[in-house]
Amino acid sequence: MDPLDYPDDYDEDDRLDPSRDWEDAASIHPGALASALRRLTLLGDDPFLSMQATNIGMVDAFLNLLESQLMRERVTEDGTPPDTAFVLAQSQMWIFATYELVRTWKQRAKDTIKLIENGGVEARLAKLQKPVGYRHTAREMRAHQLQKIAAMPNALNVLDADLRRIHVTFGLMEALRMALAKHEIPKVKDSVAFAPGYGRINMWNGSIDFELSTDAGILGTTSHRKLAEGLRHMFDEPPQTWNELADFNNYLKGPPQPPTCGPS
Repeated sequence: MDPLDYPDDYDEDDRLDPSRDWEDAASIHPGALASALRRLTLLGDDPFLSMQATNIGMVDAFLNLLESQLMRERVTEDGTPPDTAFVLAQSQMWIFATYELVRTWKQRAKDTIKLIENGGVEARLAKLQKPVGYRHTAREMRAHQLQKIAAMPNALNVLDADLRRIHVTFGLMEALRMALAKHEIPKVKDSVAFAPGYGRINMWNGSIDFELSTDAGILGTTSHRKLAEGLRHMFDEPPQTWNELADFNNYLKGPPQPPTCGPS
């Protein structure tokens, strides 16, 4: 089946959260996503990561409007709207770009924690500040950034809190990215993703819902809109503890065994 073909008996409610009150796309501030990302320690004071956050925010605002229009077309027109393929493509590209930015930040945060815990800050600074024969502004910026965070008495707590704050959204993004880009199940060697790239229009917000699956079954769906809202609102509440997040980690693993299709 073509990913853009929708069976007539498809139940729209099986991919919706009826308790979710989706904000109208026109009321979402176009700078809200980039602003939230810049609040992450080590991201906002890095001009290059900050530029990526700006780019992601601009594409997010563009996609919000496209999805809103797609939602209206899906309700008023017969069949799949012609713009569906374009929205699906842009959604995937946004997911890829956002994943790479968050992955880069996350790795930097984890590396910084290790440097502070293991007393490796000075050695890392010496490497960054070693003369290279020309002025390397990015290395200078990175050294200044490391000096600043290492001097904070609560640096480890701040970094850990940010990692917990973004954990769920990044986990969903990572799982979906593996299916979309590599056609694999995350952390399963030689696996084959189920229908990678297959998406359906969410009738409440127009975003493309992609399936999250394991060998044992379909876990649920996620979309550009859901991931973007997770990032926009990640500072609205205190972050969960790692113990609380363990339930989410288990959820992503799926059932322990694939379903059987007959007598063993």
